[in-house]
Amino acid sequence: MKRLQILLIFLFTLAAFSSYALPLDKIKLPPNFHIELFAKGIETARGMAFSDNGTLFVGSKNGKVYAITSHKKQYIIAQNLEMPVGLDFFNKDLLVSAVSRVIKFEDIEDRLENPPKSIILNDTLPKERHHGWKFIKVGPDKKLYVPVGAPCNVCLRKDKRFATIMRMNIDGSNPEIFAEGVRNTVGFDWHPETQELWFTDNGRDWMGDDFPPDELNRAPARGLHFGFPFLHGKNIKDPDFWSKRQHSSFILPEYELPAHVAALGMRFYTGSMFPPQYRGGIFIAEHGSWNRSKKTGYRISFVEVKENKALNYKIFASGWVENEKSWGRPADVEIGPDGSLYVSDDKANSIYRIFYDE
Repeated sequence: MKRLQILLIFLFTLAAFSSYALPLDKIKLPPNFHIELFAKGIETARGMAFSDNGTLFVGSKNGKVYAITSHKKQYIIAQNLEMPVGLDFFNKDLLVSAVSRVIKFEDIEDRLENPPKSIILNDTLPKERHHGWKFIKVGPDKKLYVPVGAPCNVCLRKDKRFATIMRMNIDGSNPEIFAEGVRNTVGFDWHPETQELWFTDNGRDWMGDDFPPDELNRAPARGLHFGFPFLHGKNIKDPDFWSKRQHSSFILPEYELPAHVAALGMRFYTGSMFPPQYRGGIFIAEHGSWNRSKKTGYRISFVEVKENKALNYKIFASGWVENEKSWGRPADVEIGPDGSLYVSDDKANSIYRIFYDE
């Protein structure tokens, strides 16, 4: 009798745990859009990249790199890395960031069951952990773009690599600064027609609830300066650093995003599943505020892009925060092979799929 009671308690507990589901019914989307859970148990899920065969690779802040096949089978490619937030799939290899290092796993898709040892491409990047995690991607020029965030809220360092976007050859050689004055970008992509780099940038803290804005920027060429730490947004002069500026002018944001939304991953929508008004526009993962009197962000936004100009910012998906309590934090977005939108959530340890179906 006692064994039966223990068994019943175990089964009840298991059923209760199994029945627990993320409250995806709270997510508000435009008409005919739907959201579903694609994968769970992806701890602190951050940057995402699809392989040519549809395997989704996911970085994290907890040291692990994950792979999820199109049949939703999960693998751990690596662990015990230093905040491997960013990754990209290129020529059968998986490229991964790890603060001061960029590494690669060769022929990864054929070796999911038994991942190879990593190969160091570059281990000369700054070691500071403050804004040290890195979103990385291979650009149209076949170079690897690697940002180096400012190691502070707002500061100016002698090492010119801080507060920049760098790029290097795929083998890690010849690193160079591509863009300056970038406080901390955790998401960028290239315009599908112009091939110009666009990126989000997190604004500094402690200037109030509504200042300064986060930014959506465009870098049409190498060597441009985007203002940090001297200028924030289009016209907010930093009280400590404006007088120390070393440039006569800066590249202003294409669009000022709301302050403190923590705009992270962004992608141009290049799929065909969504209605025409979304094609060529930018989806942005807003991770959410941490130092604001009332929370903002915790959602997916969309910025229309017409004739290479950013227009009409709007909220696309929301509901991860309610009554000042959040149960999820979108961190990255990625366009799936079928044109659906994948969203990583580093608080709910999950990947969602947003699709359109009339």
